[in-house]
Amino acid sequence: MDMKFCQSCGMPLTNEVLGTNADGSPNEDYCIYCYKDGKFTQDMTMAQMIDHCAQFTDEINMNSGQNLTVEQMKEQMRQFFPHLKRWKKQ
Repeated sequence: MDMKFCQSCGMPLTNEVLGTNADGSPNEDYCIYCYKDGKFTQDMTMAQMIDHCAQFTDEINMNSGQNLTVEQMKEQMRQFFPHLKRWKKQ
């Protein structure tokens, strides 16, 4: 099975963290931290999202077995995020 990622923050998507549509049904594209009740939880640019996500570098490293610095993590996100649905238009 292919790993799915939140199309806003890049977090791996599991059923436990799926965002919700306006009707309360699960949203298959976004996590609950980014998308709730049919709308984004925060209005931010892609650069702001990268800065926001970078604060979780230690947790991401722990979960992924990597040992990236904050700047290395940001650089990976700068490469990855433009391919996500939320940021493709920018």
